[in-house]
Amino acid sequence: MSANRRIWFFVRKSLLGGLTILLPISIIVFFFRWIYQTVTEMIAPFTSVFINAFGLPKFVADWLAVLAILVLCFLIGTLVATRVGSWIWHQWEEQVMTRLPGYRTVREVIAQLMGNSEDSPFNRGEVARVWLYGRDTPVSVTALITSRHADGHLTVFVPTGPNPTSGFIYHVAEELVERHPEIGVEQMMKTVVACGAGTATLFHKGPPPSA
Repeated sequence: MSANRRIWFFVRKSLLGGLTILLPISIIVFFFRWIYQTVTEMIAPFTSVFINAFGLPKFVADWLAVLAILVLCFLIGTLVATRVGSWIWHQWEEQVMTRLPGYRTVREVIAQLMGNSEDSPFNRGEVARVWLYGRDTPVSVTALITSRHADGHLTVFVPTGPNPTSGFIYHVAEELVERHPEIGVEQMMKTVVACGAGTATLFHKGPPPSA
């Protein structure tokens, strides 16, 4: 190898090594900065109260506003968990909230994502490996079993990485599905967020015994 090629190889390797380290850090910083800006814009009315009342710096006021909102959520959740609070909320929801256009849809979506819904795949889904194109085709996907049909077919949700809340829904024959009840949904979602990294370890034990 000539001296010029060795120098070029060294420069390229060093540059790629630096980018490999700095790019993930930059993306994470950008992401959290975007989250912070979005949240602070949403809580601006609460932040202004702390700034005007106590003359606090904006950064401190932002965190106090977030803390106040979290405490409020906790108190409301505690109240709704009681019999009286639950009754009051259900009456308010049925009489007022359900009349708002799109309320039911938004509520159901949030319940699904938060795992509060009994039918949420993030709450009750069973991890599986699915051969979408048949067992003879060496292509499979990581999925969650979300529904069972009377004819034996299964509905599976295949999340996309790195955002596991979006994905595709397939209806497949049961023989194309390899169940993995030993794997938790949270473990599976970590590999989705990591764009597949860790999947080999996730399925390293091989398929469980067929039911």
